[in-house]
Amino acid sequence: MGDFENKKARVVLNKARERSLVNRHPWIFSGAVDRIEGEYEPGEVLPVYSAEGQFLAKGFVNPRSQIVVRVLSFRDEPVDDAFFLQRFQQAADLRRRFIPPQTNAYRLVHSDGDLLPGLIVDKYDRALVVQIFSRGMDRLRSRILDWLRQLFDPAVVVEKSEARVLAEEGLEPRREVLFGEYRQPVQILEAGIRYEVDLLEGQKTGFFLDQRENRQRIGELAAGKRLLNCFSYTGGFSLAAAKQGASTVSVEISEAAQQLAQRNFRLNGLELSQHRFITADVFEYLREMEEEFDVIVLDPPAFVKKKIHIQRGARGYKDINRLAMQKIVPGGYLLSCSCSHYINWDLFQKILFSAAAESQREVQVIGKFSQPPDHPFSIYHPEGEYLKSFLLKVW
Repeated sequence: MGDFENKKARVVLNKARERSLVNRHPWIFSGAVDRIEGEYEPGEVLPVYSAEGQFLAKGFVNPRSQIVVRVLSFRDEPVDDAFFLQRFQQAADLRRRFIPPQTNAYRLVHSDGDLLPGLIVDKYDRALVVQIFSRGMDRLRSRILDWLRQLFDPAVVVEKSEARVLAEEGLEPRREVLFGEYRQPVQILEAGIRYEVDLLEGQKTGFFLDQRENRQRIGELAAGKRLLNCFSYTGGFSLAAAKQGASTVSVEISEAAQQLAQRNFRLNGLELSQHRFITADVFEYLREMEEEFDVIVLDPPAFVKKKIHIQRGARGYKDINRLAMQKIVPGGYLLSCSCSHYINWDLFQKILFSAAAESQREVQVIGKFSQPPDHPFSIYHPEGEYLKSFLLKVW
């Protein structure tokens, strides 16, 4: 079995900078590192020691990144094939416990949340999509493919590593088929609903798997009502509602996504005459539309991708929610989501407060929902919680 550790080098922290590691936070930033002793290559697994010589952790090292070490283990244990196979197996066992019936698409590996920093693996029936965004996982690419094939027997494995963090890690974007023959699009099943997913050209890994539970909530809530789905992509929320008898309007700026959404409706035996697919900018559409809806979904892309953009992004969230609140019938519902890491729960609720005040509507919080169980995050790593959703009743 391969051993992925460099035993001739080590990371030494500055004096009194080990507290976060003692508290099991998995990131070591550049300001905490005093020196790296010995010869090494970026991406190798090195041990981490306190200034006093106490062993603290092992992790991928990359001095180019602000996160110099991404921790793999807080124990002095071998980091070899058996180590990674166990981590993958633990991740798979967790999903077997929580993935609902009639569903064959979910996140199999969620980076730090599964103690596999810099790696995401999404499962779409017998296809796997891999995202690599740490130097350490990049060094292990061929072994990752071997482990996935050994444990999960996929028909095809696609890599789609295109996150902004790649440049910070010194990596190039990659989009390619690593194994098997990919015939697009693949077909998946979620809660009994069929979707076509384009793994190579679609957003993220092809589908927003983290909204599975919210789609089911909206499907039940919008039964027999009028739904407006903003930033609708390939029609997930619309389809979940339409299957429950809702009439839907899907607004999306991408014509290709709208065409795939219509194919998804046909795939599930739904008549398009009861539903509208509008290719438009959501902000402009909400400002100009005159009709009202019983249920509105706002699931925009991340408005804040850097800390310096928080104020500008907050204005965008406030404006879009104010416009939506003004177009809901009294007693209607709004599902408002943010996947911006820098917009925390407290700030997002304040944004919604401002939107409600400016809309001059009474608003109740019915529920607050984070990401589903196949997107876990460590209690020691709150940065791993990125999805925030408020279900609101608007009077």
